[in-house]
Amino acid sequence: MSASPESASGMLLCFDDEQTIAQAAAAAAGLAFGVIQRHRFPDGELRLRLPESLPPRVVIWRGLHQPNEKLVELLLVAPAARQLGAEHLTLVAPYLAYMRQDIAFNPGEVVSQRVLGAWLATLFDAVITVDPHLHRVATLEEAVPVKDAIVLSGAPLLADFIASQRQDVLLIGPDEESQQWVARAAQRHGWQSGVCRKLRHGDRHVDIDLPDLSVAGRAVVLLDDVASSGHTVAQAARLLKAAGAASVDAAVTHALFAAGAVQLVHEAGVGQIWSTDCIPHASNAVSIVPAVAAALRELVATGRFTA
Repeated sequence: MSASPESASGMLLCFDDEQTIAQAAAAAAGLAFGVIQRHRFPDGELRLRLPESLPPRVVIWRGLHQPNEKLVELLLVAPAARQLGAEHLTLVAPYLAYMRQDIAFNPGEVVSQRVLGAWLATLFDAVITVDPHLHRVATLEEAVPVKDAIVLSGAPLLADFIASQRQDVLLIGPDEESQQWVARAAQRHGWQSGVCRKLRHGDRHVDIDLPDLSVAGRAVVLLDDVASSGHTVAQAARLLKAAGAASVDAAVTHALFAAGAVQLVHEAGVGQIWSTDCIPHASNAVSIVPAVAAALRELVATGRFTA
C-alpha cells in the first residue's frame, strides 16, 4: 500500500482490479493512495484488509458493473474505514448499478434503485458517478440520498472525441431514454440530432423506428449511456445503413457489452465503437479521470469534503 503523504488532503482506496484508473485519479486529485487487500476463502467469503490507520477524508473507488459481490465489499469496507479513522467517506462508482429499476413495472417487483440508494446513503457521505440510469427521478440525490450526490457525464467527453474522428456528424440516440445525453453532446458541437423510438419485447428483442431525419450519405454516430446486449444499437444500425448512412459508429459511456454483443453490433454495420473508461473495455477511447479528480478537488475546496 502507498504511504500517505503529509500534504495529501485525504486518501483514495481501491481494489486491485481497478488500481490503474483509481491511482491516476488519486494523483490528479492530490490524494494519497492505497489498495484494499483481498483474500478469498474456499467457500467464497472474503477477507479484506485496509491500511492500519486512515485520514479523516477517505474516497473508496468501486465501479459497480457485475455488482453483487462488489456491494458486499462495500458493506464490509465502509464501516471498517470509519473504525480506522475515516470521518467522511466518498464513494466513486463510475457505473452505479441497480438504477434502471426505479418503479415496480409489475406487482411485487423490488424497486432496486430505491433500496440500493437508501442503503448506500447509510454507508457514504458523498457519491460520485457518471451518467447514472435515471429516468423517472430528476436527480441522483432522490435515488441516493447522501449529502453530496454528484453526477458527471461522459457525453461531452465522447462528443469531443467524436469531433476529432468524424466531420458533419448526425448524432442519433437508439431510444427515447438517450435524449438527455444526445442533446448535450449535439449542442456542444452544433450537430443535428434525433432519437429513435423503441419498443422492447425482452432483453434481446426490440423494435425501433428511426427519427424523421435524412440520413443518406451522413456520418451517423449512435450515442447512449450504456450498451449491454447490443441489440438496440444493432437494430438501429441496420435501419440506418438501409436508409443510406455513409457510416455508422457507436459511442457509449458504459461499455457493459455482454458476450457476443460487440460482434453483433459490428455485423449490423457499426464501424467503430468508442466508450469512456468507466468500465474497462477494448473500446475505451476517453478517460473520466480528469472529471472525477476535478469533482474530488471541488469537494475539498468548498468544504463539503467534511463530516
